[in-house]
Amino acid sequence: MAQATFDTPAMASTSAAARHWAWMLPQPLLVLGSMVAVATMVTERWMNPDLFTTIMIVLPIPLLLVAERLWTKRQDWLLTPKELAEDAFWLAFAGLLWIPLYDDYYQTPLSEGFAWLRDRSLFSLELAPTTVLGLLGAVMLVKLVESFVYYWCHRIQHESLFWWRMHATHHHITKMGCMRGDRTHPLEYLALALGTPIALALFGASDDVIAVAAAFAFWNGNLNHANLPLRSLPGYDWVFATAPQHHAHHSLEMRQSNSNYGCNIILWDRLFGTYCGDETVGRIGAGKGVPLSIGQQLALAFYSNKKLTDL
Repeated sequence: MAQATFDTPAMASTSAAARHWAWMLPQPLLVLGSMVAVATMVTERWMNPDLFTTIMIVLPIPLLLVAERLWTKRQDWLLTPKELAEDAFWLAFAGLLWIPLYDDYYQTPLSEGFAWLRDRSLFSLELAPTTVLGLLGAVMLVKLVESFVYYWCHRIQHESLFWWRMHATHHHITKMGCMRGDRTHPLEYLALALGTPIALALFGASDDVIAVAAAFAFWNGNLNHANLPLRSLPGYDWVFATAPQHHAHHSLEMRQSNSNYGCNIILWDRLFGTYCGDETVGRIGAGKGVPLSIGQQLALAFYSNKKLTDL
């Protein structure tokens, strides 16, 4: 007769610890791995670089949607078909309108402004490395500069009601999900999203640098909003923003929400005293924590102060 086996408290504790550590690894591996993959592609050219970069940018959403169903962090965050459709609207809104505007930064309707900035930059630089390590180093330099600008713009949006009105759309969500990073008001794209192209213009970044930076931003942005039990890896989370840090930023609790302004780089929050290391959050959202229609979210930027604060 087979002998029955039972898990002891020690075995259960060891298993929980293993799961804890295991969920620290996916985000660093996927984010840094995507950067290395694109950097290798654009230097080795063993596949069409534009096609490969597009795949690396498009791939996160379908993979993470499946992962959220398999390894759900919170059941109350699972999205209904209606909510998924709304997220698809915002994703299409970003992909069809705003990303093309900023793509190939010097060949868009904003090209003259960026060219002017690049030509008058105090830095006599042309950031066009041709090696994998050079590309990774260049992207880190750009992200540190860009995230400094982003940090202060983002912080001001939380501390000023006038600027909050264009950022409120992103915070009036009551669940986390991988597509929710694109729930962003059009006016915010014109304000908060300028940090990256400004940094790229200042440093005269090449298309290859832009491609690697895009892979980093898309993977990290989607993972930070995902409904997955990701955890922060010590050391990595001193520089790079992680999902638990960003979930805290979306908390309904003001202490948590007014922290972790760096959505890709968390270093500036640590240096300027706005870092929150809470691993868990309660309710998600802003104001009274109730969902808003797409029309309401688009209208938020034009509400009166009273109507904005009464939501």
